[in-house]
Amino acid sequence: MDGICTLANDKVYDQLVALLNSIEANQGCDQSVCVYPYDDNTERIATEIARRPQVQLYSDHESLNRWDSFVREVWDTHPFARQTWSQLGDEPYHRVGTHRRYCAFDGPFDRFIYMDADTLLLASTDQIFQQLDDNDWIVYDFQYKDPTHVYNLSSTKLEKLFPPDRIESDIFCSGFYAASKGLFDQPKREQLLHQLQAGEAEVLYPMAPDQTVLNYMVMRSGLKTCNLALSLPEQERTGNSVTSSHFQEKDHLIYDHGKRLTYLHYIGISSKIFGRVCAGENLDFPYRDVFLHYRYLHEPENRPQFNSKPQPYNQPPSFLQRALKKLKFSR
Repeated sequence: MDGICTLANDKVYDQLVALLNSIEANQGCDQSVCVYPYDDNTERIATEIARRPQVQLYSDHESLNRWDSFVREVWDTHPFARQTWSQLGDEPYHRVGTHRRYCAFDGPFDRFIYMDADTLLLASTDQIFQQLDDNDWIVYDFQYKDPTHVYNLSSTKLEKLFPPDRIESDIFCSGFYAASKGLFDQPKREQLLHQLQAGEAEVLYPMAPDQTVLNYMVMRSGLKTCNLALSLPEQERTGNSVTSSHFQEKDHLIYDHGKRLTYLHYIGISSKIFGRVCAGENLDFPYRDVFLHYRYLHEPENRPQFNSKPQPYNQPPSFLQRALKKLKFSR
């Protein structure tokens, strides 16, 4: 069975609702979806999921614990990650819940597409699944243009593991990919851990923990991969990120020079911004109307109405905000 997966907790409730509605609108009401819990903060999303017969909240605690343990073992092999993270707070591991997307390799679907909660599905996934007939791993993004958020480029071992041509073509964003169940069974996980313990861990980039580990797992395992951003004819490929300002909106869909996007990734926009907008605060962000359409697809009467000029979501803090922040840290 084919399905779509995502990762969520109550902090991304509004984004999850928008994603689920976009899947329903553009893929079909019968599309099976599995939501992996980022942590135990899932009461609100569980209530929403219970209203959707085609959606399930993953509850295999053995699988969750197995992957939680695996990623902690992975990061325990890293020479300086824990030291880096200690400067951010008291948590021993950075954003460890993001790794729970790996549970899809145990999950209910034989083949799956993983989508971050801050994405919207805007076209059929049939083309993506078809590519799995000939490949192990499918992505559709332009992360290869910026390897600094995937690997530690200062590592002397990186080029020995992955030559420059692979770095320039094989790396990917962990926010959207397609694969099959069982790719990383226990023997494969043990092999990867052994290689990391032997010194390869230094190539991992600690500040994007799930993304760097997943890239390492895929590339080090020699999986046959396909990036549609490279393999599609130029006249067919599109962008997918809200950082692109040239997209056109039409009928609640997004087009890149007339070509319909498969998905839109609201990368770089905090979940707090979505929550504030849905609570009625008039903050503007790229392609806001498209997000609001899907967020309130089944409850348009609750969509916030804005009558004033929107404020940029990323505007710099005011003098008063800066003063209050300085006062807080001076106490």
